[in-house]
Amino acid sequence: MASDLNPEQVLNRLKKGETSPVYLFYGEEVFRLEKLLDSFRETCLDEAARDFNLRIFDGDIASPADILDDARSFPFMSSSRLIIVRRVEKFSASDLESFLPYLENPVDTTCLIFVSLKTDFKKKFYKKCREMGVAVHFQSLYDSQVPPWIKKAAGDLGLKMTDEACEYLHGIIGNRLREIHTELEKLHLRHQGQSIGVEEIKESARYSRVYTIFELMDHISSKDRERAVSVLNRFLEEEGKEAAFGIIGMLNRQIRLLLDTGTILEGGGGQADVAKKVKVPPFLVKKIVQQSKKWTLDELERGLHLLHRADGHLKTGSQAHLILEMLVISLLAQPWEAAS
Repeated sequence: MASDLNPEQVLNRLKKGETSPVYLFYGEEVFRLEKLLDSFRETCLDEAARDFNLRIFDGDIASPADILDDARSFPFMSSSRLIIVRRVEKFSASDLESFLPYLENPVDTTCLIFVSLKTDFKKKFYKKCREMGVAVHFQSLYDSQVPPWIKKAAGDLGLKMTDEACEYLHGIIGNRLREIHTELEKLHLRHQGQSIGVEEIKESARYSRVYTIFELMDHISSKDRERAVSVLNRFLEEEGKEAAFGIIGMLNRQIRLLLDTGTILEGGGGQADVAKKVKVPPFLVKKIVQQSKKWTLDELERGLHLLHRADGHLKTGSQAHLILEMLVISLLAQPWEAAS
Protein backbone atom coordinates (compact mmCIF):
# COMPACT_ATOMS: atom_id res chain seq x y z
CA MET A 1 0.00 0.00 0.00
CA ALA A 2 3.10 2.23 -0.12
CA SER A 3 2.01 3.68 -3.50
CA ASP A 4 -1.46 4.67 -2.30
CA LEU A 5 -2.17 8.32 -1.56
CA ASN A 6 -4.15 9.98 1.20
CA PRO A 7 -6.97 12.46 0.43
CA GLU A 8 -4.88 15.52 1.29
CA GLN A 9 -2.19 14.54 -1.22
CA VAL A 10 -4.76 14.13 -3.99
CA LEU A 11 -6.43 17.45 -3.08
CA ASN A 12 -3.09 19.25 -3.27
CA ARG A 13 -2.50 17.80 -6.75
CA LEU A 14 -6.03 18.72 -7.78
CA LYS A 15 -5.47 22.35 -6.75
CA LYS A 16 -2.44 22.39 -9.07
CA GLY A 17 -4.54 21.04 -11.94
CA GLU A 18 -2.96 17.57 -11.77
CA THR A 19 -5.49 14.77 -12.34
CA SER A 20 -5.39 11.14 -13.39
CA PRO A 21 -7.73 9.42 -15.88
CA VAL A 22 -8.54 6.72 -13.29
CA TYR A 23 -8.88 6.75 -9.50
CA LEU A 24 -9.83 4.14 -6.93
CA PHE A 25 -11.25 5.65 -3.75
CA TYR A 26 -11.48 3.11 -0.93
CA GLY A 27 -11.68 3.00 2.85
CA GLU A 28 -14.02 3.59 5.77
CA GLU A 29 -13.77 7.40 6.18
CA VAL A 30 -16.81 8.36 4.12
CA PHE A 31 -16.94 12.05 5.07
CA ARG A 32 -13.47 12.86 3.69
CA LEU A 33 -14.27 10.78 0.61
CA GLU A 34 -17.41 12.79 -0.13
CA LYS A 35 -15.58 16.07 0.44
CA LEU A 36 -12.91 15.06 -2.09
CA LEU A 37 -15.56 14.05 -4.63
CA ASP A 38 -17.09 17.53 -4.22
CA SER A 39 -13.68 19.04 -4.95
CA PHE A 40 -13.41 16.99 -8.14
CA ARG A 41 -16.85 18.17 -9.28
CA GLU A 42 -15.93 21.81 -8.70
CA THR A 43 -12.43 21.59 -10.19
CA CYS A 44 -12.72 19.22 -13.14
CA LEU A 45 -15.97 20.46 -14.64
CA ASP A 46 -16.91 23.83 -16.09
CA GLU A 47 -19.94 25.06 -14.18
CA ALA A 48 -21.92 25.97 -17.31
CA ALA A 49 -21.63 22.46 -18.75
CA ARG A 50 -21.44 20.46 -15.51
CA ASP A 51 -24.76 18.69 -15.98
CA PHE A 52 -23.69 17.43 -19.42
CA ASN A 53 -20.34 16.04 -18.30
CA LEU A 54 -21.03 14.50 -14.88
CA ARG A 55 -22.35 10.95 -14.64
CA ILE A 56 -22.84 8.96 -11.44
CA PHE A 57 -23.38 5.18 -11.48
CA ASP A 58 -24.21 2.68 -8.75
CA GLY A 59 -22.56 -0.74 -8.86
CA ASP A 60 -25.70 -2.33 -7.48
CA ILE A 61 -27.70 -1.56 -10.64
CA ALA A 62 -25.36 -0.16 -13.31
CA SER A 63 -24.08 -2.02 -16.34
CA PRO A 64 -20.29 -1.96 -16.94
CA ALA A 65 -21.02 -1.54 -20.65
CA ASP A 66 -22.96 1.69 -20.00
CA ILE A 67 -20.19 3.01 -17.77
CA LEU A 68 -17.54 2.26 -20.38
CA ASP A 69 -19.61 3.86 -23.14
CA ASP A 70 -19.81 7.04 -21.08
CA ALA A 71 -16.13 6.90 -20.19
CA ARG A 72 -15.18 6.72 -23.87
CA SER A 73 -17.46 9.63 -24.84
CA PHE A 74 -15.99 13.07 -25.49
CA PRO A 75 -16.90 15.96 -23.18
CA PHE A 76 -19.58 18.43 -24.29
CA MET A 77 -18.57 22.11 -24.25
CA SER A 78 -15.86 21.30 -21.72
CA SER A 79 -12.32 19.99 -21.57
CA SER A 80 -13.20 16.95 -19.44
CA ARG A 81 -15.84 14.54 -18.20
CA LEU A 82 -16.21 13.21 -14.66
CA ILE A 83 -17.65 9.75 -14.02
CA ILE A 84 -18.18 8.46 -10.48
CA VAL A 85 -18.94 4.77 -9.97
CA ARG A 86 -20.15 4.08 -6.44
CA ARG A 87 -20.44 0.73 -4.62
CA VAL A 88 -17.93 -0.97 -6.90
CA GLU A 89 -17.82 -3.90 -4.46
CA LYS A 90 -21.33 -4.84 -5.68
CA PHE A 91 -20.08 -5.79 -9.16
CA SER A 92 -19.52 -9.48 -9.87
CA ALA A 93 -15.98 -10.71 -10.57
CA SER A 94 -16.72 -10.94 -14.30
CA ASP A 95 -18.16 -7.41 -14.35
CA LEU A 96 -15.03 -6.08 -12.68
CA GLU A 97 -12.81 -7.79 -15.22
CA SER A 98 -14.73 -6.12 -18.06
CA PHE A 99 -13.15 -2.83 -16.96
CA LEU A 100 -9.58 -4.14 -17.39
CA PRO A 101 -9.11 -3.20 -21.08
CA TYR A 102 -10.19 0.37 -20.33
CA LEU A 103 -7.77 0.60 -17.40
CA GLU A 104 -4.98 -0.34 -19.79
CA ASN A 105 -5.94 2.46 -22.19
CA PRO A 106 -8.11 5.13 -20.49
CA VAL A 107 -9.47 8.22 -22.25
CA ASP A 108 -7.46 11.31 -21.32
CA THR A 109 -10.46 13.65 -21.30
CA THR A 110 -12.36 11.47 -18.82
CA CYS A 111 -11.73 11.31 -15.09
CA LEU A 112 -13.17 7.99 -13.93
CA ILE A 113 -13.45 7.49 -10.15
CA PHE A 114 -14.29 4.07 -8.74
CA VAL A 115 -15.56 4.18 -5.13
CA SER A 116 -15.32 0.96 -3.13
CA LEU A 117 -16.05 0.56 0.57
CA LYS A 118 -14.58 -2.96 0.51
CA THR A 119 -11.53 -3.83 -1.54
CA ASP A 120 -9.61 -7.01 -2.28
CA PHE A 121 -6.29 -6.20 -3.88
CA LYS A 122 -5.83 -9.85 -4.80
CA LYS A 123 -8.44 -9.32 -7.52
CA LYS A 124 -7.20 -8.21 -10.93
CA PHE A 125 -9.46 -5.17 -11.08
CA TYR A 126 -8.22 -3.62 -7.83
CA LYS A 127 -4.60 -4.48 -8.61
CA LYS A 128 -4.92 -2.90 -12.05
CA CYS A 129 -6.54 0.25 -10.62
CA ARG A 130 -3.61 0.62 -8.27
CA GLU A 131 -1.10 -0.12 -11.03
CA MET A 132 -2.55 2.02 -13.85
CA GLY A 133 -4.39 4.72 -11.91
CA VAL A 134 -4.26 6.35 -8.50
CA ALA A 135 -5.45 4.48 -5.40
CA VAL A 136 -6.59 6.76 -2.57
CA HIS A 137 -7.03 5.33 0.92
CA PHE A 138 -9.62 7.01 3.12
CA GLN A 139 -8.48 5.72 6.48
CA SER A 140 -10.10 6.78 9.76
CA LEU A 141 -8.00 9.37 11.52
CA TYR A 142 -6.12 8.49 14.69
CA ASP A 143 -6.97 10.53 17.79
CA SER A 144 -3.74 12.51 17.45
CA GLN A 145 -4.63 13.47 13.86
CA VAL A 146 -8.09 14.86 14.59
CA PRO A 147 -7.21 18.23 16.26
CA PRO A 148 -4.89 19.23 13.36
CA TRP A 149 -7.65 18.19 10.94
CA ILE A 150 -10.11 20.38 12.86
CA LYS A 151 -7.75 23.35 12.70
CA LYS A 152 -7.34 22.98 8.93
CA ALA A 153 -11.08 22.45 8.33
CA ALA A 154 -11.78 25.55 10.44
CA GLY A 155 -9.23 27.50 8.44
CA ASP A 156 -10.91 26.44 5.20
CA LEU A 157 -14.12 28.00 6.57
CA GLY A 158 -12.31 31.20 7.55
CA LEU A 159 -12.20 30.41 11.28
CA LYS A 160 -9.18 30.94 13.50
CA MET A 161 -9.27 28.35 16.28
CA THR A 162 -6.84 27.96 19.14
CA ASP A 163 -5.19 24.59 19.67
CA GLU A 164 -7.08 24.26 22.97
CA ALA A 165 -10.39 24.83 21.18
CA CYS A 166 -9.55 22.12 18.63
CA GLU A 167 -8.69 19.70 21.43
CA TYR A 168 -11.89 20.57 23.28
CA LEU A 169 -14.12 20.05 20.22
CA HIS A 170 -12.40 16.71 19.62
CA GLY A 171 -13.03 15.74 23.25
CA ILE A 172 -16.74 16.46 22.91
CA ILE A 173 -17.39 14.79 19.56
CA GLY A 174 -14.59 12.24 19.18
CA ASN A 175 -13.49 11.22 15.68
CA ARG A 176 -16.85 11.72 13.91
CA LEU A 177 -15.70 14.14 11.23
CA ARG A 178 -19.13 14.88 9.79
CA GLU A 179 -20.45 16.01 13.18
CA ILE A 180 -17.28 18.02 13.80
CA HIS A 181 -17.72 19.81 10.46
CA THR A 182 -21.34 20.60 11.31
CA GLU A 183 -20.22 22.26 14.54
CA LEU A 184 -17.56 24.23 12.63
CA GLU A 185 -20.21 25.49 10.21
CA LYS A 186 -22.31 26.70 13.17
CA LEU A 187 -19.28 28.48 14.60
CA HIS A 188 -18.65 30.10 11.22
CA LEU A 189 -22.17 31.52 11.16
CA ARG A 190 -21.97 32.87 14.72
CA HIS A 191 -18.37 34.05 14.96
CA GLN A 192 -17.18 35.18 11.53
CA GLY A 193 -13.85 36.98 11.77
CA GLN A 194 -13.42 36.19 15.46
CA SER A 195 -10.86 33.99 17.17
CA ILE A 196 -12.46 30.79 18.49
CA GLY A 197 -11.42 29.53 21.92
CA VAL A 198 -12.77 26.95 24.34
CA GLU A 199 -15.55 29.25 25.62
CA GLU A 200 -16.94 29.76 22.11
CA ILE A 201 -16.94 25.99 21.59
CA LYS A 202 -18.80 25.47 24.85
CA GLU A 203 -21.38 28.12 23.98
CA SER A 204 -21.98 26.71 20.49
CA ALA A 205 -22.03 23.06 21.51
CA ARG A 206 -24.25 23.51 24.55
CA TYR A 207 -27.39 23.33 22.43
CA SER A 208 -26.30 20.43 20.28
CA ARG A 209 -26.83 16.70 20.49
CA VAL A 210 -23.10 16.00 20.85
CA TYR A 211 -22.79 18.29 23.87
CA THR A 212 -25.66 16.48 25.60
CA ILE A 213 -23.84 13.17 25.18
CA PHE A 214 -20.63 14.73 26.50
CA GLU A 215 -22.57 16.17 29.45
CA LEU A 216 -24.08 12.74 30.19
CA MET A 217 -20.67 11.04 30.15
CA ASP A 218 -19.31 13.76 32.42
CA HIS A 219 -22.04 13.35 35.04
CA ILE A 220 -21.73 9.55 35.01
CA SER A 221 -17.93 9.72 35.31
CA SER A 222 -18.32 12.12 38.25
CA LYS A 223 -20.91 9.80 39.84
CA ASP A 224 -23.58 12.49 39.84
CA ARG A 225 -26.61 10.19 39.59
CA GLU A 226 -29.36 12.83 39.77
CA ARG A 227 -27.93 14.98 36.98
CA ALA A 228 -26.98 11.94 34.88
CA VAL A 229 -30.56 10.61 34.93
CA SER A 230 -31.94 14.08 34.17
CA VAL A 231 -29.66 14.55 31.13
CA LEU A 232 -30.37 11.00 29.94
CA ASN A 233 -34.14 11.58 30.03
CA ARG A 234 -33.79 14.92 28.24
CA PHE A 235 -31.62 13.36 25.56
CA LEU A 236 -33.94 10.41 24.94
CA GLU A 237 -36.97 12.72 24.72
CA GLU A 238 -35.19 14.70 22.00
CA GLU A 239 -33.53 11.86 20.09
CA GLY A 240 -35.80 8.85 20.69
CA LYS A 241 -34.91 5.20 21.18
CA GLU A 242 -32.70 5.18 18.07
CA ALA A 243 -30.03 6.92 20.17
CA ALA A 244 -29.85 4.07 22.70
CA PHE A 245 -27.05 2.08 21.06
CA GLY A 246 -25.00 5.23 20.61
CA ILE A 247 -25.24 5.86 24.35
CA ILE A 248 -24.16 2.27 25.07
CA GLY A 249 -21.15 2.71 22.79
CA MET A 250 -20.12 5.99 24.38
CA LEU A 251 -20.55 4.57 27.89
CA ASN A 252 -18.44 1.56 27.00
CA ARG A 253 -15.67 3.86 25.76
CA GLN A 254 -15.91 6.09 28.85
CA ILE A 255 -15.83 3.26 31.39
CA ARG A 256 -12.86 1.64 29.65
CA LEU A 257 -11.13 5.03 29.72
CA LEU A 258 -11.76 5.30 33.46
CA LEU A 259 -10.63 1.70 33.98
CA ASP A 260 -7.39 2.20 32.05
CA THR A 261 -6.72 5.43 33.96
CA GLY A 262 -7.46 3.81 37.33
CA THR A 263 -5.16 0.89 36.52
CA ILE A 264 -2.31 3.28 35.70
CA LEU A 265 -2.84 5.26 38.91
CA GLU A 266 -3.03 2.12 41.03
CA GLY A 267 0.27 1.01 39.51
CA GLY A 268 1.96 4.19 40.70
CA GLY A 269 1.60 6.26 37.51
CA GLY A 270 0.56 9.89 37.28
CA GLN A 271 -1.09 12.33 34.86
CA ALA A 272 1.82 12.19 32.42
CA ASP A 273 1.53 8.40 32.24
CA VAL A 274 -2.22 8.65 31.62
CA ALA A 275 -1.72 11.19 28.83
CA LYS A 276 0.89 8.96 27.19
CA LYS A 277 -0.72 5.55 27.58
CA VAL A 278 -4.45 6.28 27.37
CA LYS A 279 -4.11 8.93 24.62
CA VAL A 280 -6.40 11.39 26.41
CA PRO A 281 -6.50 14.93 24.94
CA PRO A 282 -4.37 17.24 27.14
CA PHE A 283 -7.29 19.33 28.39
CA LEU A 284 -9.06 16.17 29.64
CA VAL A 285 -6.19 14.46 31.46
CA LYS A 286 -6.68 16.19 34.81
CA LYS A 287 -10.44 15.68 34.72
CA ILE A 288 -10.31 11.98 33.83
CA VAL A 289 -7.74 11.37 36.57
CA GLN A 290 -9.97 13.08 39.14
CA GLN A 291 -13.04 11.16 37.94
CA SER A 292 -11.28 7.79 37.97
CA LYS A 293 -10.45 8.27 41.66
CA LYS A 294 -14.18 8.18 42.42
CA TRP A 295 -14.33 4.58 41.17
CA THR A 296 -12.79 1.32 42.29
CA LEU A 297 -11.51 -1.03 39.61
CA ASP A 298 -14.11 -3.58 40.70
CA GLU A 299 -16.90 -1.02 40.14
CA LEU A 300 -15.66 -0.32 36.64
CA GLU A 301 -15.39 -4.03 35.82
CA ARG A 302 -18.94 -4.43 37.10
CA GLY A 303 -19.94 -1.46 34.91
CA LEU A 304 -18.71 -3.24 31.78
CA HIS A 305 -20.77 -6.28 32.77
CA LEU A 306 -23.87 -4.09 33.24
CA LEU A 307 -23.30 -2.53 29.82
CA HIS A 308 -23.07 -5.95 28.20
CA ARG A 309 -26.36 -7.00 29.78
CA ALA A 310 -28.10 -3.74 28.79
CA ASP A 311 -26.88 -4.10 25.21
CA GLY A 312 -28.35 -7.62 25.10
CA HIS A 313 -31.73 -6.39 26.39
CA LEU A 314 -31.82 -3.59 23.80
CA LYS A 315 -31.16 -6.06 20.98
CA THR A 316 -34.15 -8.14 22.05
CA GLY A 317 -36.40 -5.11 21.62
CA SER A 318 -36.85 -4.18 25.28
CA GLN A 319 -37.93 -0.63 26.14
CA ALA A 320 -34.85 1.48 25.50
CA HIS A 321 -35.75 4.31 27.87
CA LEU A 322 -36.32 1.99 30.82
CA ILE A 323 -33.22 -0.11 30.11
CA LEU A 324 -30.93 2.91 29.92
CA GLU A 325 -32.37 4.59 33.00
CA MET A 326 -31.92 1.40 35.03
CA LEU A 327 -28.40 1.05 33.62
CA VAL A 328 -27.39 4.54 34.77
CA ILE A 329 -28.96 4.03 38.20
CA SER A 330 -27.18 0.67 38.59
CA LEU A 331 -23.83 2.08 37.42
CA LEU A 332 -24.02 4.85 40.01
CA ALA A 333 -25.51 2.79 42.84
CA GLN A 334 -23.90 3.09 46.26
CA PRO A 335 -22.06 -0.06 47.44
CA TRP A 336 -24.92 -1.10 49.72
CA GLU A 337 -27.45 -0.55 46.91
CA ALA A 338 -25.43 -2.61 44.42
CA ALA A 339 -25.15 -5.45 46.89
CA SER A 340 -28.86 -5.57 47.66
